[in-house]
Amino acid sequence: MKIGIIREGKVPPDSRVPLTPEQCVEIIRDYPVDVVVEPFPGRCYPDELYRRRAVPLSEDLSGRDILMGVKEVPIAQLIPNKTYFFFSHTIKEQPYNRDLLRAILDKNIKLIDYEALTDERGKRLIAFGRFAGMVGAHNGILVYGRRTGKYTLGRMKDYLDYADAKLVYQQLRLPPMKVVLTGSGRVGQGAAAVLKDMGLRRASPEEFLNQDFTEAVFTQLDCIDYAARKDGHAFSKRDFYQHPERYKSIFGPYFQAADVMINGIYWDKKAPAFFTKEDMRRKDFNLQVIADVTCDIAPLSSIPSTLRASTIEDPVYGYDPQTERETAPYQPRAIDVMAIDNLPNELPRDSSKAFGRQFITYILPELLKEQSPMLERATIAEHGKLGPHFQYLEGYVRGEEVREEMKG
Repeated sequence: MKIGIIREGKVPPDSRVPLTPEQCVEIIRDYPVDVVVEPFPGRCYPDELYRRRAVPLSEDLSGRDILMGVKEVPIAQLIPNKTYFFFSHTIKEQPYNRDLLRAILDKNIKLIDYEALTDERGKRLIAFGRFAGMVGAHNGILVYGRRTGKYTLGRMKDYLDYADAKLVYQQLRLPPMKVVLTGSGRVGQGAAAVLKDMGLRRASPEEFLNQDFTEAVFTQLDCIDYAARKDGHAFSKRDFYQHPERYKSIFGPYFQAADVMINGIYWDKKAPAFFTKEDMRRKDFNLQVIADVTCDIAPLSSIPSTLRASTIEDPVYGYDPQTERETAPYQPRAIDVMAIDNLPNELPRDSSKAFGRQFITYILPELLKEQSPMLERATIAEHGKLGPHFQYLEGYVRGEEVREEMKG
């Protein structure tokens, strides 16, 4: 099997890698696989580190069977008739990647999306989510410090790695503040770990809403804490995941109590948003900073103020609830939004190393089988057609939902 590691072509560029130099060496040594790396000066692991470990580099990947990247591949860089692994951001029918999926089908590409690689129970096997949560939490606390002037915190991207960041946290002295964190998956777990390392005390949702604190605290919400059945029936997590349209938001007490929100859920567009634009104009809407790790773009989003993704270079923008428009950050009447869509790229070495280990452990053995139900479940496109588990994207590819929106 011949694997090629492609250069990242999306703008702004991403410095993460799907496999580190050491992991490439391990694969070549222990499996019937050879690996070639396309040169790229922007990687967190420079080309020289691959070359030093005798991992071949080549501008020509046309002879490779499988091409691996991280972010979406620009259409012009797609090689026809290949198998690709990358995060395509198409499975939620994201309009901005419709043309990408069309091109993949036209070019007879087999696309396996990392986001869809799951076990039999539907649990994801490979992800950067924990690191997205870690950087998202760091940035949320950083932005609140800049907004209030009560403390200073450096950028995660400027630290060598997370061990370096933890040394900084030991010197950090936070004022009394309340942070609400949503989500209990990889993103939520990563965010909670950072908040605890920063010295925030964890409070239960009940304590968070009903007690006064003289220290920095956070609470972590699961879906039962922020959603309830519209008909008044008992909450069921399985039902919520299967029929999110049956539920309404009960997040109001938290936006009244918290100073900072860190949003780390996986959001279904049929599920309720946490709050509305009208809620954000209420006098008791207390949130001053929203770190939206989920980063679904309004209007199809859990956070209506996420008007666009921000960038590592320009991480924060303001949202004016009165005009419902973007403004400069740190304005008195605005809410600060951090919505970077490639947060793990602020911890590129740590996150790449963990991602590559997951690939070697869970995915590579499946690639070496003649048939793999896991890979079939994650195959968005093959032979110019949508995969069996992605037939629901047919209308998306044809643009039908756009025409429906125009009718409406």
